This record gives sequence, C-alpha cells and structure tokens, in this order.
Amino acid sequence: MLGTVQLGMVAALVVVLVPMGMAGWHLSRNKMLFFSGALFISLAVGVHLSTPFFPSSLSSFFVSSLSSAVVVFDSRRHSCLSLLHDVVWNLTLSDSNSSSLHYHKSWSWPNSSSSCNFQTLSRSDASDLLNGSWIVVAGDSQARFVALSLLRLLLADSNSFDSAKVDLFKRHSDYQTLIPEIGARLDFVWAPYADNLTDLVAAFRRRSPPDVLVINSGLWHMLRVTNESDYALSLKKLRDSVVSLVPYSPELAGDGTRSQAPALQPHLFWIGMPTLINSMLNTEEKREKMTDERRGSYDRQLWKSKLLRQSGGPLLMLDIESLSWNCGVRCTEDGMHYDLPVYEAAVQIMLNALLIDSHQKL
Repeated sequence: MLGTVQLGMVAALVVVLVPMGMAGWHLSRNKMLFFSGALFISLAVGVHLSTPFFPSSLSSFFVSSLSSAVVVFDSRRHSCLSLLHDVVWNLTLSDSNSSSLHYHKSWSWPNSSSSCNFQTLSRSDASDLLNGSWIVVAGDSQARFVALSLLRLLLADSNSFDSAKVDLFKRHSDYQTLIPEIGARLDFVWAPYADNLTDLVAAFRRRSPPDVLVINSGLWHMLRVTNESDYALSLKKLRDSVVSLVPYSPELAGDGTRSQAPALQPHLFWIGMPTLINSMLNTEEKREKMTDERRGSYDRQLWKSKLLRQSGGPLLMLDIESLSWNCGVRCTEDGMHYDLPVYEAAVQIMLNALLIDSHQKL
C-alpha cells in the first residue's frame, strides 16, 4: 500500500513541477499548457491501466474512510436535530399594577448546544434562507400563530405586519401574501382536521408542491369529534398521502433506528399540540373534553401513525408542547393559545432544522 501511495505522490509532483520548470525556461504559455496536458493524460492512462494491480487494501481504505465520515456527519446532524427544542426560557417582570403582572419573555439555546451552532436568525438571514420559496402553513389556530410569527420575522416594517395580522386572523379563513423583497410567498390554509390536510396534500400531488409545508391537527378533533380511533385512522390516511407527495430515502432517525426521511423538498413539519392547562380553558365543553388523559391518548395515536420523522415518518415535529410547558402559565391567558414568543421559538427551530437538513451548517 505504501508503494502505491508513494507512486501517486511522485506522479503528482511530476505533473506540477515539470511544467513549472519549463516555465522557468521561458517556454510560451501555450506550449507549456500543451505539454502539461499531455503529461497529465499520459499519467492518468497509466494509473488507469495499473489500477487492477493496486492492492485491494488501498480502495477499501478510502471506501471505509469515506463511509466513516458519512456516519459521523449523519450522527452529528441527527444529534443536533434532537437538541433543537432544548431551549431555556427567561421570564422577567417588566410591569405591574393592581390587576395584572406583565413579563418580558425571552429564550435561548443553552451552552450545551454550542457544538451545533444554533442561531437565532435575523430578518436578513431568514430572508436569505427562504428567498424565492413558497411556504404553506395549514391547520388550526396553532398553525395560524406559527404563520404570524414567521411573517413577523420576514416583513420589513411594522405597518405591513399589523395589516397582515388583521387579515390572517379573520376567523376560519385562508390567507395568502407575497413578500416581494425576497420573492417569497406564504399561504395559510384553514384546515383544522387531518382529513382537510389529506385533501390539501392530494391537491399538491396534481401540481408542484410548496418548498416548505408546515401542518397540524388535533385540537378540533379532540373537541368536536372526541374519538381517538377516528383520529388515528385520519392520521394514517394523511401519512399515506404525504409519503406519496415526495420521494424518500433511508436515513437514521434521531434515536438511531432506521427510518424513512425526505430526500428532496418539500421540507415537511408538524406543529405539535400545546400544553393544555385545563383549569384555564375558557368553556365548560373544553374543560370536559380536552383533559390531560385524552390529550395523552391523542399524542399516542400521533406517534403510532408514523407521521413524524422522530417515529419513522416524513414530518419533523415542532414540539409546541415542550416549548409551552417550559414557558409556563405566565405565557398563556386561556390555557391553549400561548404568547407569540413560544411560536417565534418554533419558527427559529424550524429555520435551524432547514439549515441542518440542507447541510448549510452544523
């Protein structure tokens, strides 16, 4: 093996140094390039003809080295994806009066995540990442808050954001907007049930899908249908529809098991249900039906459906439950919808996941 490596080094030196020496003899540039090219081709042919006689250990050495590098890269990438939700909240009392307390809410990734180089993307960075993209956010009010948080990050002035907020929060309606500065389009689709999402994905199969698809379902089904088995069936149909939307390739899941993950766009995300604080829910029907026990049962059906990438499916979870739980009761007024920083954290997690998946940083 050493002899072969030494032979390669000698060949490289010949290709580089001989033309340089000839240049020192003041040969014309054309002649020097002609000689260099001829010399390179001759050596390449010689190496090609002698390749079958190289020790097999040489090729196996390079193959094993490359395989090891890929495994390390994949392992680190999945490790970083699994750490994305490990955020630390800081709630600081900012104002008080006789009737209420007001807290400034901020969050950050802990120092233990520093090796992954997570970053809170600025408007400029997020605009560069999503430049020219078509983004679709579909689902219930939780998805609407995610769409609002993304618009707050991307829109250049407060007047544009205030106008978008009014239009976006028209009850049970769809919303579309263009962000001409970056040539991006954002659609919000009101689709509170998994069957609505299945129909939406089926429509995408008949045309080009969006670059980023962010969806959710569960709260309305829990309140209006209240049937875990029916929810499980609708999630299975949704998974089958999503899987048929884009090609998939085998990839290691976050827990080290073999799974299926998206190889090409669109980038797919699932917005998890928030922490439900039963005593704060604003109607008797919600307090009766949206219990911790039922919420746990719905979550189990979601994981069993293999819709999430973390359980072998196509969509990466944006874990609103953990984000809202860690922010706590001071971040919600109705026990279901949380203050905007919770959803802004989810958006930053999504953007960092996009960077990791596209190998733009680790």
